[in-house]
Amino acid sequence: MQLKTLIAVLATAVLSSVAALAADESAANTTSEAVGTQSANTTSGSVGTTEPPEPDDYRTGEYRAPVPATLKGGRVVDTEAAEVLFKSGAVFIDVFPQAPKPANLPKSTIWREPKHTTIKGAVWLPNVGYGVLNDEFEKYFRDGLDRLTGGDKTKPLVFFCLRDCWMSWNAAKRALEWGHTDVTWFPDGVDGWKEWNLEVADRKAEK
Repeated sequence: MQLKTLIAVLATAVLSSVAALAADESAANTTSEAVGTQSANTTSGSVGTTEPPEPDDYRTGEYRAPVPATLKGGRVVDTEAAEVLFKSGAVFIDVFPQAPKPANLPKSTIWREPKHTTIKGAVWLPNVGYGVLNDEFEKYFRDGLDRLTGGDKTKPLVFFCLRDCWMSWNAAKRALEWGHTDVTWFPDGVDGWKEWNLEVADRKAEK
């Protein structure tokens, strides 16, 4: 496959995933505002849904869907436990995807990256939660983890995205396979954080 064709295919996949997740993020924002006055003990996850079993390999499609309750080799936490980890100094990593700049924009068009809201103090490493990473994104992810941990693979890492988002599960699984030993998956992510009225902020992607 020629390079231009590969880039076009990857861009299309990223745009599709971002559009789906962004729509859910927008809906989640509205929902969070509506439930913001409720008790912080609100049950996470979708009522009446069955959690799927943990797969042996990465999830490579339909990233916005019910997720498993487990992560082999890592920990899975709710919002209360995530807040404890945050206060203890664990590195929180948001893997929500980022749409690439459209290739055919007129030269006079000013491209502004869409705003992304995440847990205040977290780091945003977009596009590293796909089931298959090309060389560019694999290097970006590896370099990001090395920078955030200072090369210490025992440093606590917490991966998240939105609720029912497989990308954070994929990213946490990949970190474990790369030798990181203290990996936590926070499946409720930004949605759960907002429901507990914890701080969020706009964040630019790590370069």
